[in-house]
Amino acid sequence: QVQLVESGGGAVQAGGSLRLSCAASGRTVSPIRMAWFRQAPGKEREFVAAIGSSGETTYDADSVKGRFTISRDNAKNTLYLQMNSLKPDDTAVYYCAVPKPTTAWASRSVHDYDYWGQGTQVTVSS
Repeated sequence: QVQLVESGGGAVQAGGSLRLSCAASGRTVSPIRMAWFRQAPGKEREFVAAIGSSGETTYDADSVKGRFTISRDNAKNTLYLQMNSLKPDDTAVYYCAVPKPTTAWASRSVHDYDYWGQGTQVTVSS
């Protein structure tokens, strides 16, 4: 079992930055793979970024690559998402997630993830 708790969301103006955190308990962050998703009002939950057991990373190229950075602190059992140059389109609830053990690397499907946090709201105004 893994428990995930996100924090760090808030309201910012376009161009601003936020750093989201996801504290994991019940099982260490390392070496498990983890990911960030987001869900805007009226839209499906979508993949944002993933980090592998060896620290490899990948991002949703179209929307966040070059602006967002996923990282983790294994000693603190915490996953991070640094978000820079925020845009109004980034407004969403952000979730961290842990994939099923048999899931392929950086799956974009929500059905491939076993554990989810409660989400943290990010609101970007123009």
